[in-house]
Amino acid sequence: MAKIVLGLAASHTPLLALDAAQWQHRAAVDYANTGLNLSDGRRMNYAELLAELGPRSADVLTPEILAAKERHCSAALDRLAAELAAAAPDVVLIVGDDQRELFSSGNQPAIAIFHGEQVVMSNKLADRSNPEWLQTLARGYLMDDSHRLPGAPELALDLIHRLVDAEFDVAACAQVEGGGHSGFGHAYGFIVQRLFGGRPMALLPVLLNTYYAPNVPSAARCHDFGQALARAIAASPSAARVAIVASGGLSHFVVDEALDRGVLAALASGDHASLRSLPRGALNSGSSEILNWVTVAGALQHLRLRWHDYQPLYRTPAGTGVGAGFAAWGD
Repeated sequence: MAKIVLGLAASHTPLLALDAAQWQHRAAVDYANTGLNLSDGRRMNYAELLAELGPRSADVLTPEILAAKERHCSAALDRLAAELAAAAPDVVLIVGDDQRELFSSGNQPAIAIFHGEQVVMSNKLADRSNPEWLQTLARGYLMDDSHRLPGAPELALDLIHRLVDAEFDVAACAQVEGGGHSGFGHAYGFIVQRLFGGRPMALLPVLLNTYYAPNVPSAARCHDFGQALARAIAASPSAARVAIVASGGLSHFVVDEALDRGVLAALASGDHASLRSLPRGALNSGSSEILNWVTVAGALQHLRLRWHDYQPLYRTPAGTGVGAGFAAWGD
């Protein structure tokens, strides 16, 4: 049977693919964002956010502090890369979210699994006329070209069959169409580029619709799906050694440390009831990617969370940015 040998989780914010001096470019996006999400479900523009929260993070925006946070996150990612190298899995199953890179409003499944021979990356950021920081980001996300990565079609097909039998209506995807712009996006490319270390490992993408109403699954549904995914892997006749990775999160684009630390505490203590009961209001916009972590937590209940780390990456005085999280599960 197939066996889960490792679990990992990592944020995939652009801040992790750029140096701290370049974070200002993402701050500019926040200043212009009219839908900054609070964890009570409200959305507002930057001026409204600043009026409500005040300049709560102004004192941590110095070049020295930001550079230290960059180094801290880089070390955390290095640790995850080392964990993956040591486990040497045959297949890396990445639970991520698609942000109109592969799917569109014409077809947006709640849960999908890719079973093609090749995982083709989107090249929608491959514009040499873009500023250098954006080209750096494209390379960090493997979206600077139509990169082709090996898939895991046999195991993926087996999981689809078993999950459908377990009453999960999983969408099945076997190929990428669209001439380059369509393809797998940053949730997958960042993990491959930053954690694989150039090693050829088969990729099994699981795609959740965390961003786009009306068919975003609840935290409870994601957790149940993770449990069913683990059962399907254990029942598979494949001999594959599987690593499962949650890509994305934590809170953004308004950093909510209480939410992030609560999620990590629930993971560490095995409080799956709290993970299942996360309210929809707290899981909007970028914070919705916490659902990827909840899914993986459901799949890894048989493994121990042996390490986790957290850095709130503020980039504006009102506290926009990303709660960057990192975690590893093992025996």
